[in-house]
Amino acid sequence: MKAFLILEDGHVFAGTSIGSRKEIISEIVFNTSMTGYLEVLTDPSYAGQAVCMTYPLIGNYGICYEDTESMRPWPDGYIVRELSRIPSNFRCEDTIQNFLKRFDIPGIAGIDTRALTKILREKGTMNGMITTDENYDLDTIIPRLKEYTTGKVVEKVTCQEKSVLKGNGKKVALMDLGAKNNIAKSLNERGCQVTIYPASATAEEILGDEPDGIMLSNGPGDPKECTEVIKEIRKLYESDTPIFAICLGHQLMALATGADTHKMKYGHRGGNHPVKDLETGRVYISSQNHGYVVDTETLDANVAVPAFVNVNDGTNEGLKYTGKNIFTVQFHPEACPGPQDSGYLFDRFINMMGGEN
Repeated sequence: MKAFLILEDGHVFAGTSIGSRKEIISEIVFNTSMTGYLEVLTDPSYAGQAVCMTYPLIGNYGICYEDTESMRPWPDGYIVRELSRIPSNFRCEDTIQNFLKRFDIPGIAGIDTRALTKILREKGTMNGMITTDENYDLDTIIPRLKEYTTGKVVEKVTCQEKSVLKGNGKKVALMDLGAKNNIAKSLNERGCQVTIYPASATAEEILGDEPDGIMLSNGPGDPKECTEVIKEIRKLYESDTPIFAICLGHQLMALATGADTHKMKYGHRGGNHPVKDLETGRVYISSQNHGYVVDTETLDANVAVPAFVNVNDGTNEGLKYTGKNIFTVQFHPEACPGPQDSGYLFDRFINMMGGEN
């Protein structure tokens, strides 16, 4: 069946329908990873977005449920150049086509994803529609596209109740803002007992459990939408508990301490982004997924200073908080399938809590 991707600037791409056949409006973003499409699909940070994969052939090794980053896929839609018809892997349990249908996610294949990516790079991220309606009316659709916003998507992806991943080491409180499974797993593999809290948890509840450290996770959407979470993070900042924050958590800590964030032109999404540690001068290859960034010009040096910078565009990739056992990064040290360059940051966090690794 034919499918169409319609952008808010009037561009129309014609292709083939994959997955569900329902019609969706979403923010269109692109990911440059060459592998790890299942981890992309199940990353809660993509809630409210439709993802275009720049690598031309997707689905080669099928679906391996052990590798999922959450219980379900989160993007509104999926856009590929070519979908592998016959996946080949001894661990393969399903195909992407069936996976998308099962979770009612529409997609489009057979379009020029390079051309789409160039448009998004030149004009910036924009909204779009995936539809199978051949009689679409641009004059009606484009105003609807321009009105779309992702809204408060953290409430959609966070867990509903507290849970515990048992361990014999340090006690870590993980605030789930849309956490990937590998954050808790990375801590647990280092011996930590990880208690996972929903985004609605109060600072009093978290601190009342007397954790050795607090982890603020990744998550979707505009950080400024998380007004209540920011208030609670401010209280966590004012405690003496060590804190490590990733991605959205990094942005929310900045907002909670007086800095500002802004939307990027087209964001960073992929597994090949170089970041520089400003203390050592060493460069790491990182996995990233974000459309907003901390504005370093709004930082108060008495509160926080830049710790990492993106080598490609000079945007902020991490902060070190002055006089506090707090550091935050914009990238994903828990990246799976990779790269694993910055996994040492979990060890740094454990050392901050007084542990050994």
